[in-house]
Amino acid sequence: MSDDAAPWLIVGLGNPGAEYAGNRHNIGFMVVDLLAERMRGKFKAHKARAQVVEGRMGPPGPANRRVVLAKPMSFMNLSGGPVTALRDFYKVPLDRIVAVHDELDIDYPTLRLKLGGGDNGHNGLKSMTKSMGPEYHRVRCGIGRPPGRMQVADFVLKDFSSTERKELDWFVDRAADSVECLIAEGLERAQSAYNS
Repeated sequence: MSDDAAPWLIVGLGNPGAEYAGNRHNIGFMVVDLLAERMRGKFKAHKARAQVVEGRMGPPGPANRRVVLAKPMSFMNLSGGPVTALRDFYKVPLDRIVAVHDELDIDYPTLRLKLGGGDNGHNGLKSMTKSMGPEYHRVRCGIGRPPGRMQVADFVLKDFSSTERKELDWFVDRAADSVECLIAEGLERAQSAYNS
């Protein structure tokens, strides 16, 4: 398979299970859920311990890309295993992998896209980087820092506040748009359009 025929693998990071669905840590799942809806795809179980949707993304023509949307069904800190298995199964080059994740060091609701870099203490990224190396794309969805003395773990595993929820649909929508732009038009275009 030539690199050009290889699909993009878009991984939403989160924790499986209804009790985590609305958590800040699960914004990656929310974004790939919306992308699946836009592609009219239904998630199916994959042997790589993930839920996947296969389809196409982007306008008709050369910018239309084959994509695999994925939600690892391991917990966040074990995301690297399923993502690596999917990469191998679909033969995806590392620079065609996109991790969509929550980011503490960026204010809510701000996006930043980048290629490669550190994990910034994010357990999902840490696990992916340990398995594959750091040179994959990231769509970083800012959730801000915990208030007062709240522990980071407690903060990320809480649902978005009622104030945050007023902007959450818009934020998830914008993050999904940024993924589509990244895949159709490349990182620089996506950064100039969405790195607010």
